[in-house]
Amino acid sequence: MTWKGPLAGHYPAVAAMVVTALVPYLVISVALDPLMPIISRELGMSESETNLGVGLANAGYALGTVLSVQAAQHLPQRRMLVIYATFLVVGSVFAAAATEPVLFIVGHILQGLCTSLLLIAAVPPLVTGFPPSKLTPTAVILNLSIFGGVALGPLIAGIQIEANNWRPLFWVIAAIAIVALLLSVLTFRDIPPADLTATRSPVAVTLATAGCVAAFYGASQFLPNRSLDAGTLAPLAAGLALIVILLVQQYNAKRPLLILRPLTSTMPVVGIVVAMSAAASSVPAIVLTGVALRDRYSPLDLGLLYLPEFGGAVVAAIVFSRLFTTRALHYFALVGMLCLISGIALVAASVPPSTIRTLIATGLIGIGVGASVTPALFIAGFSLRNNALQRVFAIVELLRAVAAFMIAPILLYIAATVSDVPAEGIQVALWICLGVSAGGTLLAIALYVLGGVRPPSPALQRWFSGEPGWDSPPLLAAIRRRAPRPEPPATPGT
Repeated sequence: MTWKGPLAGHYPAVAAMVVTALVPYLVISVALDPLMPIISRELGMSESETNLGVGLANAGYALGTVLSVQAAQHLPQRRMLVIYATFLVVGSVFAAAATEPVLFIVGHILQGLCTSLLLIAAVPPLVTGFPPSKLTPTAVILNLSIFGGVALGPLIAGIQIEANNWRPLFWVIAAIAIVALLLSVLTFRDIPPADLTATRSPVAVTLATAGCVAAFYGASQFLPNRSLDAGTLAPLAAGLALIVILLVQQYNAKRPLLILRPLTSTMPVVGIVVAMSAAASSVPAIVLTGVALRDRYSPLDLGLLYLPEFGGAVVAAIVFSRLFTTRALHYFALVGMLCLISGIALVAASVPPSTIRTLIATGLIGIGVGASVTPALFIAGFSLRNNALQRVFAIVELLRAVAAFMIAPILLYIAATVSDVPAEGIQVALWICLGVSAGGTLLAIALYVLGGVRPPSPALQRWFSGEPGWDSPPLLAAIRRRAPRPEPPATPGT
């Protein structure tokens, strides 16, 4: 008889465990940039060391999606979840207690790696391990956990900067990680490996590791006061090439670790396009807006200007809860992208933006991200069987992390170097963000039209029984149907 935690199977406790596991790093990922001058000064970190620590932590977040899926196939899943939570605590304590750069960097890398390990290990079981009636609150919790935490990051950073201290935030994050560990033990239910017959994938893991580390290392070297050289561009290009090779290799593999081939029909591709374009445009836009306004406002006032982003995320979550199980889910993702485009356009039209313009823009960005990324995850997830959800989330989060965390430093470099006037450089970078979000939206709409898709409602009972929640047509199905078929060869003698 295996041991079972006293709160095993209790939905509120399991949901709380997921929230406390995800929130710490997601808050820090946004709050860290404005706090880094204080941290660097106290720990004696150079700008290069600072960027390296942040870049490798983001690489760890991207890589953890692949490692978590690999571990789940051959190792007891809930035991691994407890181990991930333990190392999240260790990393958080390292970062909070650091007195030298190495300890802080190691701790922050562990935070990034363990957060994505926990995301892939904990979220899919929360989605599929409870009755269909719990699916809507689960989706809302996931939405608020990811984007609510991110939206509060600037305000939390502003409070810490005003106090000229960064350790209280990191100790609070460590305390939350400890709660996540306790809840993972209290809700423990021994779950066997997902598939002991699955082939191990050393090639995929090696490509993912080398690709993420090289690409994020290269992106971290985009320093505003440094000209580009081979030491920066070579690892970035090599890392991106390895990630592309990983995707091609997994697509063609007979028994892949990441299930790419089933994701190449119309609706999963739309979900991936929306998630990537929203991440690639929203994260840099928020960072660039902060750079444009930091000389005009105190850190706390600047943080307050981002508060509508959290309000927008809450509004998006409330509306999402009403539309999640209807065909409007597809249109909701489109509305989210349009809100994101509008928010970025408001900021880009006048740099630096006015207070009112900033408040409206951050609110629209909050609505846009909250209304687009999580619906996009489920648009992809409902297109496959629910036992594939872990792998679906892994590939979408890998691509979203690459898009979000890698593009931001590159656009910051462009903003600092494209013009001698800082405001003009920031405006150029913001227009690029706008182009990414608009291009992703137009591509998603085109894929629906060219696939001949009439947005369906998800069939939840069917999905929970092990079948796809809807039928996703092949890419460009409408064009293929209209293509003229070749005439059959003539019969001799006719």
